[in-house]
Amino acid sequence: IINSQRNDTLPKFFQVNEYKALKAKQINEALDEAVPLPHPAILHEAMRYSLPGGKRLMSTLCIASCEMIGGSQSVAMSMACAIELLVTMAVIQDDLPCLDNDDLRRGKPSNHKVFGEATAILACQALHCLAMQHIAIIKAKN
Repeated sequence: IINSQRNDTLPKFFQVNEYKALKAKQINEALDEAVPLPHPAILHEAMRYSLPGGKRLMSTLCIASCEMIGGSQSVAMSMACAIELLVTMAVIQDDLPCLDNDDLRRGKPSNHKVFGEATAILACQALHCLAMQHIAIIKAKN
């Protein structure tokens, strides 16, 4: 997973905001591919509903750490997707009536307010499974 040489392609004066924006775009594209085809449609919709809007900070830090030590970009992106899928799962669960009972998340109705509690819980489980699948694939390749 780790190359012996560091990634020296970073500019001398690191532009954090530009880097974050670029990595967030790449992570969003990878997440779009990570969520499966829309069957069943309601579950797919519930899973995708809560994915956008995050800052992608943890996943960006994952990629940056990997780049700094010369690690594999595909491994870093798979792990970044797993992180975002788990964060989204946690956000959906946190908003449920049995926990914080929040009506809004990131300026829009919480997942359970739009899709119902049962579907929100199933979306959490599906997101968790997808995250674990990303991690398992990394382990299998290495």
